[in-house]
Amino acid sequence: MTTYHFIGIKGTGMSALAQILHDSGEKVQGSDVEKRFFTQEALEKKNIPILPFAESNIKEGLTIIAGNAFSDEHQEIKEAKRQGLSFYRYHEFLGEWLKQFTSIAVTGAHGKTSTTGLLAHVLNETYPISYLIGDGTGKGHVDSRYFAFEACEYRRHFLRYEPDYAIMTNIDFDHPDYYTSIDDVFKAFQSMAEKVKKGIIACGDDEQLQKIQAKVPVVYYGFAETNDFQAQNVRETDNGTEFDVFVRNTFYDTFQIPMYGDHNILNALSVIAICHYEDMKADDIKALSTFQGVKRRFTEKKIGDQILIDDYAHHPKEITATIDSARKKYPGKSITAIFQPHTFSRTKTFLQEFADSLSNADNVYLCDIFGSAREDSGKLTIHDLQERIEGSAILELSSTELLRENEDSVLIFMGAGDIQKFQQAYEEQLSLSENNRLNA
Repeated sequence: MTTYHFIGIKGTGMSALAQILHDSGEKVQGSDVEKRFFTQEALEKKNIPILPFAESNIKEGLTIIAGNAFSDEHQEIKEAKRQGLSFYRYHEFLGEWLKQFTSIAVTGAHGKTSTTGLLAHVLNETYPISYLIGDGTGKGHVDSRYFAFEACEYRRHFLRYEPDYAIMTNIDFDHPDYYTSIDDVFKAFQSMAEKVKKGIIACGDDEQLQKIQAKVPVVYYGFAETNDFQAQNVRETDNGTEFDVFVRNTFYDTFQIPMYGDHNILNALSVIAICHYEDMKADDIKALSTFQGVKRRFTEKKIGDQILIDDYAHHPKEITATIDSARKKYPGKSITAIFQPHTFSRTKTFLQEFADSLSNADNVYLCDIFGSAREDSGKLTIHDLQERIEGSAILELSSTELLRENEDSVLIFMGAGDIQKFQQAYEEQLSLSENNRLNA
């Protein structure tokens, strides 16, 4: 029996894929750097071995799956190729694996992870399924009927897949280190659309997605009346959001989600549309109301009179949506944004847009730019962003106690780098001062 060896097993997609293969009865191991990542807890629970990188890990009989972050010069990849072992890149292997199931790719500039999580949660109520979510969560089942997975547009990796269905949440300019313009991004999505075999579920409120041409049916969802699936009569409640769904202008049913904000309603609509298309009953689709969320997407913690939220938002539109959700959920509290920009190229491209979106918060703190190994830092610094946001302050890891001044506030820690370490430092600061108070 072959053993699958994952080079870079702690990556979010990689750890999820490793879990899927393990759950499907395959033998799995992997290697990575020794630094601890939030993804490894799930691997450890399943007793999947994680080795430190070493050439000696590569042995006869292994099938190698390598993470996209590692070049062909990596010691383990070089050794695998020298030995002539079966070798796949992450997206190549995934493209082959999903051919066994009715596959549903979830793609878009924003909302992929949350939508994949929501879709997996609903399908899982009715069927044996496999799913791969970009927060590092993966589950396999030997008898899976559906395979729901997140398909990323970065470097056009999603063109390796030929899914039965695709959910397209939106098209937006991001990854400026790779894409040259919104037109370049659109072309990539258009190429993806041509690979879909049965149907596309697309957000009709997105003007780029309205232009998608496909050989398969395209079903549109959104708030506008022109959509096949339309949300109307949105009501915010103490437990989330309730809305009516109309299918081609005929009332279908009322649904509830435990989240706030238009972007969350749109994500839910896409799931309702695909499930309806696959003949699932409305009552089964209503499992939407018990969704617990995905990692690092509006993950909340209450400490004293403050609510601390960890969120992956790293694009201006995501920041706006996250702040909007917090305002709707906590209308009486002030909103404090703590933001760590991710990559110099993205910060430079969206400097003014970042300033505009962060200005929706009542208080803004900025952390140093989290650079990518793939890029040159250039002359840009966090002060270039600070100058554009009136009243904003720089937050150092050693001085997180400053955040205590924001009483009765929602503190949103946002970014795709290691922003969590600022939240962690602040929480440690709070428990330290609480201990000192008790011992005084």
